[in-house]
Amino acid sequence: MPDSTDRAARKPSRRRFALAGAWGLLLVGFAAYEAMAQQPTLTPMDWLRHPVDSAILVTGANPDPVTLVLPPKQPLSAVAQLGRRLFFDAALSASGKQSCASCHDPADGYNPPPGSGPVMLGGPHLATPGYRPPPSLAYLYRQPNFSIGPDNAENETITLQRLIALGQDAARITKTAQGTAAAAQNLVPQGGLFWDGRVNTLQQQADGPLFNPMEMDAGSPQRVAAILQHPPYAKDFVQLFGPNVLADPQLTVAEALFAIARYQIEAPSFHAFSSKYDAWLQGKARMSPQQMRGYLAFNDVNKGNCAACHLDQPTADGLAPLFTDTQYEALGVPRNPHIPANSAPRHVDLGLCGPLRTDLKNQPQYCGLFLTPTLRNVAQRPVYFHNGVYHDLRQVLDFYDFRDVRPQAIDPVGADGKVEPYNDLPAQYRSNVDTIDPPFNRKPGQAPAMSAQDMRDIIAFLKTLNDGWRPSR
Repeated sequence: MPDSTDRAARKPSRRRFALAGAWGLLLVGFAAYEAMAQQPTLTPMDWLRHPVDSAILVTGANPDPVTLVLPPKQPLSAVAQLGRRLFFDAALSASGKQSCASCHDPADGYNPPPGSGPVMLGGPHLATPGYRPPPSLAYLYRQPNFSIGPDNAENETITLQRLIALGQDAARITKTAQGTAAAAQNLVPQGGLFWDGRVNTLQQQADGPLFNPMEMDAGSPQRVAAILQHPPYAKDFVQLFGPNVLADPQLTVAEALFAIARYQIEAPSFHAFSSKYDAWLQGKARMSPQQMRGYLAFNDVNKGNCAACHLDQPTADGLAPLFTDTQYEALGVPRNPHIPANSAPRHVDLGLCGPLRTDLKNQPQYCGLFLTPTLRNVAQRPVYFHNGVYHDLRQVLDFYDFRDVRPQAIDPVGADGKVEPYNDLPAQYRSNVDTIDPPFNRKPGQAPAMSAQDMRDIIAFLKTLNDGWRPSR
């Protein structure tokens, strides 16, 4: 939520000034206070400084509507239209049955399709399991390149190894929903694509699944190029990329991947910003009492503290929030026995340290860290976290609430009857797990940060992040 000191300094509108006569202000404030006793709650400072805003907020309206700077909506370029056809073309895969859209369903926020398991099946017979659930392809158009620390001019000329060294020596600021600007300066891994940030461009991202033998398994650039040299693609490739584009398979595939990337950049559905929350930010929607309670708990440092990592406010220049700080965290989620690769005890997924990423394999301080994903369309995901261990949002919030105060409710119990926390990480990397940022700063036996009602309310708020909202009539 906006900083209360910023609000206190702003000039009140005429409408608010008219309401702010001595008795009028007291009456409105008292009425809001009574309403909030049964509905959302604000901090005492917010209440005392902004009784009128509090009254407006309790009604579900936004007391500070903004004008969001949103991506333009315009017809797709010819290259993006080509990319759209490629995105949905299963003929490029070895099985002839799997396209980009098979694992990134447009109807579900470009998440995996409903009912899919922790990993998707691919390969020539759609029988080969992958390692991780596919992340959403939506809202990646502003994803920064991978780096260590704040994205600034210095980082553009400094080597990754130097940034790693700087990050080891830098003090880390605790991440809270009320201190996101300060925490953004932490020298920690951020940016990049996939769960481990191993590539930086959408073109590189599309290349991975296309040729991965556990996914589309397209074989070789020569095979893909041979498909693209025939209708319906050949004419378009020559018109768009010149007469020599089909003479070199590597160039043909590179231009195909570029077209897919352009489709993701240009098509409004990949960054629709059409949720109820977007409408609320602009003063065009009113939240229900439960959604408003969830919004406040989402931002409450002493409850969910979700907004510390999943930034929910517009940027300083008016861009709509992406609900991620694009940083990496080790959360210590339990091992998922339903991932076939995990049947081998020696198999461990260390995120930034591998096995799919290799350039940081000798940096143990990053082992177990995975990218913080966007929460937009999060209610439409079939599985959660990098290993798909949970299947609904209640399980996710239970993990955040009980991981530290009641670990027996989260972690498996060994043959010796003892709880096994962080059992998906080798012991030497468990110190990387976040035990600093709320709500992970609690100890066993303490009260959990969120009540059952808080969690139900936060889930109601998270559902306002689904795209495609339409006002009821």
